[in-house]
Amino acid sequence: MIEKRVCIYPKDIQRITGRSERYGRKVLQNIRKYLGKESHQFITINEFSEYSGIELEIVSQYIKD
Repeated sequence: MIEKRVCIYPKDIQRITGRSERYGRKVLQNIRKYLGKESHQFITINEFSEYSGIELEIVSQYIKD
């Protein structure tokens, strides 16, 4: 079974954390830096889950397609 989508966006982080969308962009920027990715590369839901320490099942509940 295919998940809804693979990538996570600032709006998703906003829903999960209750913080602003700008905060979500900053988190994604920090994850890219931590993983050694370039600015044009996407962050997966799995990478966000690992970085944030939030279980994948919980993160997946907040992902809207």
